[in-house]
Amino acid sequence: MVKENLENVERNIKLACEKSGRDINDVTLIAVSKTKPNELIMEAYEAGIRDFGENKVQELVRKCEELPKDIRWHMIGHLQTNKVRQLLGNTVLIHSIDSIRLADTIDTEAIKKGIHVDGLLEINVAKEASKYGFVEEELEEILPLFGRYKNLHIKGLMTIAPDVDGAEKNRKIFKKLKKLYVDINEKNYDNIEVKFLSMGMTGDYTVAVEEGAGFVRVGTGIFGKR
Repeated sequence: MVKENLENVERNIKLACEKSGRDINDVTLIAVSKTKPNELIMEAYEAGIRDFGENKVQELVRKCEELPKDIRWHMIGHLQTNKVRQLLGNTVLIHSIDSIRLADTIDTEAIKKGIHVDGLLEINVAKEASKYGFVEEELEEILPLFGRYKNLHIKGLMTIAPDVDGAEKNRKIFKKLKKLYVDINEKNYDNIEVKFLSMGMTGDYTVAVEEGAGFVRVGTGIFGKR
């Protein structure tokens, strides 16, 4: 089942790239493997997937130890400051940097470990009370602060779009994140290189690709419903 689902998702991504004139190599599919057993993850791995996303630090670290070493693990869930030390060194990218306090902690712990960490700023584009992340209005004040970090490097933006019926309803959210991406790049902030947009999930990833997503995070579309 996983292999067939993956083929379907990859075909949809290819069609979305063709429709929007994008190069498919600019889009990375992250298989969201939270709560999934190793056997299912290995089915996706054997079908060629190397990028997997997890929501919980403990689960990510355990799977990192148990599964093939060439897997690239992405932290896509809310990250608590007290879990940062445990996470660092096990993930290629932290998608969910949602506060200055968290960024401070990541940089401090990365310096202690002598490693460099890449992260994305989580933006609450829709301003949903239930979601984490920075809102657009505070970015001008916050972005210059990232210049002080030595070992944390910001590489892009991430958003979790609202849960809607019909992907088209989220197009405006993805357009807005892309606009922020362009605006931030034009301002040349120190230590912020906005290369990636992480946006789009099972229900709306094709629209996200059409609007410029560099990472799409698909769980149910690959592994089926929980």
